Amino acid sequence: MKKTICILILSILYTISYAQEKEKDIASIKKMCGCYEVQFNFTETFQTVKDSTHKPSPTKKDYGLEWVELVEETPNKLVLQHLLLVNDQMIIKHWRQDWLYENTDFYQFYKDKTWKYVALQPKEVKGQWTQKVYQVDDSPRYEGTASWIHTDGKDYWMNTTDAPLPRREHTIRKDYNVLERRNIHEITDYGWLHEQDNRKLVRDEKGNDTEIAQEKGLDLYVKVDNSKCLAAQNWWKANQKFWKNVRDKWQTVFNKKQNIQLENTVDNKPLFSHLFDLEPTATKEETDKIIDSFVR
Repeated sequence: MKKTICILILSILYTISYAQEKEKDIASIKKMCGCYEVQFNFTETFQTVKDSTHKPSPTKKDYGLEWVELVEETPNKLVLQHLLLVNDQMIIKHWRQDWLYENTDFYQFYKDKTWKYVALQPKEVKGQWTQKVYQVDDSPRYEGTASWIHTDGKDYWMNTTDAPLPRREHTIRKDYNVLERRNIHEITDYGWLHEQDNRKLVRDEKGNDTEIAQEKGLDLYVKVDNSKCLAAQNWWKANQKFWKNVRDKWQTVFNKKQNIQLENTVDNKPLFSHLFDLEPTATKEETDKIIDSFVR
């Protein structure tokens, strides 16, 4: 009897501990929301391929004002939409990040606009959060799972996963096709830091990888008053229904739990161009049809 009571007490304490950690995780994720002055910094650090013709990408430094809005929240999911402000008025829908608690369904980037569906066991993701990152058109980009760490004054999440080339690279590089990203998201006293240690890989038809170079990335999100991002907040109010329709359509694709392969272009235009050309009043049927035309 005493043994049963002890096991019950331990089980209750274990459950309480997990719930408390989960609340800390949610608080950290929510701290990514708000208005930020962002510094984007990337530099190719090491050439690892023996190729005298290899030309490293130029060091990239860029700046921007970015609004991050919490657009969906349930007990096990938070959706954060990034909006980039240009000259304080022009708004560009930027990337999106979803955070899912103890998620078991993954779309791992393979290569050539292909993502492979992978299912993990619940015990493999116990207490963990999946960060799912999406393109500007809400198509898949990369995702990975890990635990948030809150210790020794640190507050961060770290994961390594494969991703397609970012826009800054795929417009100038054709010599590799996979970017293995080690992503660290750390909450700081000034806002948050997105640190990256990346490997540029050539993946062949058999799935074998050859590393050609490494890269370091530091994206600093410095918190500023939300009033600086008022234009982005108003833009989202006018466009949020349109993009919810797009997210909902993609979710029907993900719910099939099958590999995904996308067309590069349709009618000589990429997916984001088709969607960005539509008015905010476009119907769900219109956006569904466009997305369907890209899914092979």
